[in-house]
Amino acid sequence: MTRTFLVIDIQNDYFPGGALPLWQAEETEARIMAVIGWARASGDKIVLVRHVSKAATGLFAANSPGVAIRPAILDAAGDAPIVTKAYADAFQDTDLADHLAGTRDLLVFGMMTQNCVVFTALSGMANGFHVQVIGDLCTAPIEVVHRIALNALGSKLRVSNAEEV
Repeated sequence: MTRTFLVIDIQNDYFPGGALPLWQAEETEARIMAVIGWARASGDKIVLVRHVSKAATGLFAANSPGVAIRPAILDAAGDAPIVTKAYADAFQDTDLADHLAGTRDLLVFGMMTQNCVVFTALSGMANGFHVQVIGDLCTAPIEVVHRIALNALGSKLRVSNAEEV
């Protein structure tokens, strides 16, 4: 397998009613579900990532409803492995690298553009892959933060839209 779609933090806390609802979270989720379906049908690998906080309360608290990956994403991803992280970089102190064996192209997207997506895409552990961020499958607290983060990433690696994949 040469391509892996890395889906970062599509969790309840980032949606309406959650601790930190993001700009266009539901629209972004719908686009992600479509791409996951297409990728699976094409034989590409999917890896889901979820953030679990070390704090007892607040954003992504371990036993809160907000920490859960959205049910529609879980359904779309089938038996995709789930990597649990405690830091913005999905490689840091996780087994993500083990799930990427055989991967050449790493397509990164999810929530939040300026934080977890950026830190994972630019991680030193990602250096062995052809990393591409899929911009229209990401979101942030507000649109301007999302766009600034994608623009900055564009100077370091390839940023595209889902239709270009």
